Amino acid sequence: MACTLGIDVGTYGSKGVILDARGRIRAQAETEHGMSIPRPGWAEQDAEAVWWGDLCTLSRELLRQSGVAPTQLGAVCVSALGPCVLAVDKQGNPLRPAVLYGIDTRATAEIRALTRTLGAGWIRRTCGSDLSTQSAGPKILWLRRNEPGVWERTWKIMGSTTFLVYRLTGKVFLDHYTASFFQPLYGLGSRSWQDRALGAVCPPELLPDLQWSASIAGALTDRAAEQTGLAPGTPVLVGTTDAGAEAASAGVLESGDTMLMYGSTLFVIQVCSRRPQGGVFWPAVYLFPDSFALAGGMATTGALTRWFRDEFGAREKEEERGGGTNAYARLADEAAGIPPGAQGLLALPFFSGERTPINDPYARGVVAGLTLSHTRAHLYRSLLEGVAFGIRHNLEGVEQAGGPSRRLVAVGGGVQNRLWMQISSDVLGRDLFLQRSPGACYGDAALASAATGGLEDVRGIRDWIGEGEIVRANPSHYRLYTRMYELYQALYRDTRRTVHALAELGGRE
Repeated sequence: MACTLGIDVGTYGSKGVILDARGRIRAQAETEHGMSIPRPGWAEQDAEAVWWGDLCTLSRELLRQSGVAPTQLGAVCVSALGPCVLAVDKQGNPLRPAVLYGIDTRATAEIRALTRTLGAGWIRRTCGSDLSTQSAGPKILWLRRNEPGVWERTWKIMGSTTFLVYRLTGKVFLDHYTASFFQPLYGLGSRSWQDRALGAVCPPELLPDLQWSASIAGALTDRAAEQTGLAPGTPVLVGTTDAGAEAASAGVLESGDTMLMYGSTLFVIQVCSRRPQGGVFWPAVYLFPDSFALAGGMATTGALTRWFRDEFGAREKEEERGGGTNAYARLADEAAGIPPGAQGLLALPFFSGERTPINDPYARGVVAGLTLSHTRAHLYRSLLEGVAFGIRHNLEGVEQAGGPSRRLVAVGGGVQNRLWMQISSDVLGRDLFLQRSPGACYGDAALASAATGGLEDVRGIRDWIGEGEIVRANPSHYRLYTRMYELYQALYRDTRRTVHALAELGGRE
């Protein structure tokens, strides 16, 4: 049977993998890139240089490593960060940097305007949730309102995966899972674009056609083959967002399975057998016609640990560059020597505002309880604990709306931080199943295998990956963290007006 290739483009890096027909890794590679924050509350990326550039680099490197001939690849599947908004011209060239997902908070005025125009009740009935910074529709309207020169030249509004698949095949598709986050444009019940919302946001011809993630979008073009090193005519799947592909890579595919994705942001996905009502959370059609999902997300998780490493771990970074221990591992070892509760420190991890469940783009980071006896290690532990409290807040809301979780699966780069996983398990009072696969790119390659007959059904990926390591909660730590969790919620309520005022002074537009 043929091999398959999967590539995932994330917020701060991209990864790729080639699998054989039994799910064994023939090659894997990754590369880092940056994210642009041109103004407070904005988050953008260069689709040409970053998204397409990474895909071309990784595809060639994977072929080189594996020794697999391009003609031996049965199919290609890609995923990417999302939901994003990218305007392209008639030649398919980006007209401006892509506007990223919920960490970009520029469209708050458009959220209010669309809620007034369409009605909060209609939006919730049709889309399943309120509009938020995660919604793509308000960002499309922002583009229309604020950049008329770009708008006049726009041929299509694409998501990140849409753009990559277009570059590979010349076809313009958006998968149903990603489309679910294009509120208020997509209806969960009808699984189609909504005329009422289109009239308030954009003409229908600007949007991609809708298709399922595991469907074949088209064949690789000659031009794409030249740039990627792949073979012309290779089948390319429609694909999905990084979170959806990550869930597939971890076997989160059955009702009651719940994924905690520790990436630059935190994403929660619970698989549901029927359509959930999300409210502040994000109901979605899932990867297949017979399933739904309920999702939520925090704005800063891995991005927060990266910030801490870059700002307070310069020595560790330098030693790592010289062949020493990984800087993140050094910081975690240091924090592991601090007892649970960080000796009276409590952090709100809202360094880029916050998504669910508070949906507050003007929230900001807070560290309370500092004394002269606290050290860098105390501060780092308090940030890890603060993220875990945010996860508990999200999981409680998701389970209230979607039902209890049968299995909690932790994935993503943060899984490498064993201390963080133990803190998360202790804060939740739940066992965590850790999956250390290469991530979303592995899910992409598995979807490609299922589409071409290597896997009879993508749900069979569980046989490839196994159950993973289990992290068990410490009951005494859970009791302490439950008290601190109450203080965490109170700290946000009590400081909200102050940090909103600080956001105003700091330039929140």
